[in-house]
Amino acid sequence: MKILHIGNEKNVENYTAKTPFTETAEVVNAPLGLTDDAYAQMAPDAEVIIVDAITEISEGLMEKLPALKMVHSEGVAFNKIDLAAAGRRGIYVCNCAGMNARAVAEQTLLLMLGVVKNVVFGDRAVRDGRQMEVKMGYMGAGSLKELADCKVGLIGFGAIGKATADMLHAFGVTVYYTKRHRLDAEEEARYQVQYLPMDELLKTCDMLSLHVPVTGETMGMCNREFFAKCRKGSYFINTSRGELVDDEALREALENGTIGMAGLDTLDHEPVQKDHLILSWPQEIKEKILFSPHIGGITGSSFRRGYAMIWEDIEKISGGETPGHIVNQKELNLG
Repeated sequence: MKILHIGNEKNVENYTAKTPFTETAEVVNAPLGLTDDAYAQMAPDAEVIIVDAITEISEGLMEKLPALKMVHSEGVAFNKIDLAAAGRRGIYVCNCAGMNARAVAEQTLLLMLGVVKNVVFGDRAVRDGRQMEVKMGYMGAGSLKELADCKVGLIGFGAIGKATADMLHAFGVTVYYTKRHRLDAEEEARYQVQYLPMDELLKTCDMLSLHVPVTGETMGMCNREFFAKCRKGSYFINTSRGELVDDEALREALENGTIGMAGLDTLDHEPVQKDHLILSWPQEIKEKILFSPHIGGITGSSFRRGYAMIWEDIEKISGGETPGHIVNQKELNLG
């Protein structure tokens, strides 16, 4: 089995369990940023591509690899892979759904707690010798919150949303969710969540957290109309994808106080460089944002779970079976 891996070359080595099958597979490691021609020349007979989750796999590259049977995201995201082109060729596109659910849920909780307690402001105050000033200010105003003071609304309720709900219950939080298809009553009871349509959720909840993939429907969904429906002073958390958010709409919401603080693990136009648009915003706006460097889903445990899924699917392909984590069922007419 010939495999082209596009991404960090250490990933296959570090996260692949040694089995008779994995030991006999031939893996060609290729760095990010090469041309389709360069990738095709490195592994012209590749049957499988394993690719970094936010890296493009174009129709042009697939056409240059006549033996290609499967493209497998190294993570959960797959929106940069041309699903339609893969479907036309009968190529499976798979992802590692659920591999990072606990890890991203932990990152979500970190950002939720970080904005509620405004940890960056507090850290800076202590370093500046203003501990008592800040402490007395909070005590006098009664403005410091507990997470349970917030009604939390989860937008999307897949594996990560469910793991987040489970963790939130330990803090005594009332959790709402919205998704395209409502859960049945038994599942809602299992996760102790209450369903609300999107508009109701936005006006009801004090803390909003995104847990949806990037699709044509969700791209830029957090726009001016979205933020206009939010409760004044709401917290906004994004551990999903930056492309879900209209940056200028978020800026306006932070400026006018619709959003009190935002916790962002991911931004549009990554990798984030010093000239990123958001980093040029006025300081008083940036101080309302808690950033983390898109690390929610990249724990070692997440990658070990993911690579177990990847090799399971590769072994099935090798044996002429259908892989188990297909995301282009529609394009392949699989129902």
